[in-house]
Amino acid sequence: MTAAITAVAEPSSINGHGRFTAPDAREFATDHERWNAVAYKNERADGAFVYAVTTTGVYCRPVCASRRPNRRHVRFFASCQDAERAGFRACKRCRPNAGALPKPAREAAVRACKLIDDAVEPPKLEHLAKAVGFSPSYLHRVFHAVVGLTPKSYAQGKRTRRLRRSLESGRSVTSAIYNAGFASSSRCYESAAATLGMPPGKYQSGAPGIVIRYAVAKSYLGWVLVAATARGVCVIELGDAPAELRERLRRRFAKANLIENDQDFAATLKQVVAFLEAPREGLGLPLDIQGTVFQQRVWKALQAIPAGSTITYTELAERIGAPTAIRAAARACATNPLSVAIPCHRVVGADGDLRGYRGGIERKRALLEREAASRSK
Repeated sequence: MTAAITAVAEPSSINGHGRFTAPDAREFATDHERWNAVAYKNERADGAFVYAVTTTGVYCRPVCASRRPNRRHVRFFASCQDAERAGFRACKRCRPNAGALPKPAREAAVRACKLIDDAVEPPKLEHLAKAVGFSPSYLHRVFHAVVGLTPKSYAQGKRTRRLRRSLESGRSVTSAIYNAGFASSSRCYESAAATLGMPPGKYQSGAPGIVIRYAVAKSYLGWVLVAATARGVCVIELGDAPAELRERLRRRFAKANLIENDQDFAATLKQVVAFLEAPREGLGLPLDIQGTVFQQRVWKALQAIPAGSTITYTELAERIGAPTAIRAAARACATNPLSVAIPCHRVVGADGDLRGYRGGIERKRALLEREAASRSK
């Protein structure tokens, strides 16, 4: 979630001193300058004008992720109102008429993030609001609009990452808990199942005593490793060789009780392999997946993408209500431990190119082609 704030604080939106700068319409005074801004999706032009495409009847922001239109079909307007008076309707992808937050509101959200980042314990909303000069309810709304999370969820994510780092650095469990900002060990243990997947002590020690059953099988995508705890399937990994996949699992759960080819696990393996062959049928198995609040939101949005369909990383960020957190959403895709079950392969670049798949681009292409073929039947 730190990356979500990084995405907010892009140089195109914030100057070198950390202050927001409004677009200057004078910089894009001619149609030639405006077309160049659209062609290269110049973020400095966002808010300076809108453009409309006569063949679709739609108008967009200069940074819209849609395919570049033919220049002959493009008209430029100073405002959304002007475009609508000319008979064009707003693009549903970039939502040019949604209205940008006032500059003070955006600055307040960024200041609130910094206060949360620097705090030992998560600050209360009332204290954050007082510090930035807004009412609690208004800060809550603008913070969510800018960051894509509530202040509480953002603070929880920061605290969880701090706990992971402290545990991995070798600190004692008690020291790690308090260093992460938990007021008591009981609070930490209450949330550990959802965020770490196990108690802090077990996480630090490589999950000793946790029983994980797994098996490796051949599929049309190559080799696949499936692993599950008592709570559900926790790993689906694709790779080129069984040894490579086993090593990844051992590194992840260094001290867990790993049991391969358990007879009772055969049915689970068979069901996952069948799911890889026909993902439109659904998996139908419980999943044991832990992550930050932001990761969970991204993964849930991925599961809502129908087989045979794709969306862009920009659209993914918009679907979780965090349109500026494109890179953070992409990172959540990259850390997804359940290939295909959480279908991060259905997210593509703005230009439709295939990018960033842990199993490799060729597997991503094969998955999408199979899903598209099954959809057309």
